[in-house]
Amino acid sequence: MIRLDLIVGARPNFMKIAPIIRAISAYNNHRKPETIAFRLVHTGQHYDRDMSGSFFEELGIPEPDVNLNVGSGTQAEQTSGIMLGYEKLLMQQKTDLCIVVGDVTSTMACAITARKMLVPVAHVEGGIRSGDMTMPEEINRIVTDSITDYFFTTSDTANENLRKNGVGDDRIFFVGNTMIDTLLYSRPRFRQPDIWNELHLAEKGYIVLTLHRPNNVDDPSNLQRLLDEIINSSSGLPVVFPVHPRTRKVLGSTADSLERRSLHLTEPLGYLEFNYLVERAKAVITDSGGITEETTVMSVPCMTLRDSTERPETVTIGTNELLGTNPDAIAPAMQKLLSGQWKKGSVPPLWDGHTAERITDIICKLFL
Repeated sequence: MIRLDLIVGARPNFMKIAPIIRAISAYNNHRKPETIAFRLVHTGQHYDRDMSGSFFEELGIPEPDVNLNVGSGTQAEQTSGIMLGYEKLLMQQKTDLCIVVGDVTSTMACAITARKMLVPVAHVEGGIRSGDMTMPEEINRIVTDSITDYFFTTSDTANENLRKNGVGDDRIFFVGNTMIDTLLYSRPRFRQPDIWNELHLAEKGYIVLTLHRPNNVDDPSNLQRLLDEIINSSSGLPVVFPVHPRTRKVLGSTADSLERRSLHLTEPLGYLEFNYLVERAKAVITDSGGITEETTVMSVPCMTLRDSTERPETVTIGTNELLGTNPDAIAPAMQKLLSGQWKKGSVPPLWDGHTAERITDIICKLFL
């Protein structure tokens, strides 16, 4: 038997790890005694009030076996807290392989701790790079990949990034995208949010907006200009903006005047409700990397308000376009969208809903 630690620290990590848990369960169901044992370790890096029992039920996974309850703090405080907590856990019971996903602080901190405890590390989504060292996530990716033993990658670009850093092909496994496994698993259960009827939304008759990166939202004047450009160039289409409370505070009193136009600020939505909106939207405007993957698979036009992306395949293959952070780029892109000239795009290789099964098979071949 092989024992695994599956590390999660923030809500998107659960989306990426859930298919692996389901694949392990399916693998074990066909083999007696069970072949793979796992411990789901939540570092508690992010507290999410929506992570109730129903959240795990929707994903088809159990609640975490361990919660390190690190909580909020500075980057250094979180990193040290996670490392101390996970080290103590490994001292109590060592594991055969530590699997980390994505690029949050928990990913890096647990990878470092595991390797210092002589536990091999596998990185799901290894090798992706934005080239933007102002992003904490980019530092997390680079540090994690520098000590990772096995890489489960989402694209040929990620493979090449690793090779350039001297990683041998025997440690690189191009398997696809577990986030897309979750998307395709959940798609039949997308749920219409209350705002659908409240705002009288119609399929392909509105735009979804998400903004959370500091260089877009922390400066009130810059955020205001971005929103003005989006509203002014959207030809009256409703713009649905699920907004974080911190961003709403940045907007302050201007929020009311914006909402009197075509912008509709809503509370953050759950996964099933948010993707119901995305799937039926005319387009999505975002600064999130994960959403660009989901729009690509659902064939929804996407505009990314960033200067670089760690997921270039969503641009070269998918429906995404990188507009940069200059608000002047929004109007031409909207004109292209509304005139029906947006590219169709296609789905990147192996983004087929079976990534976790491939990962499970490879782990068994490596360790059994």
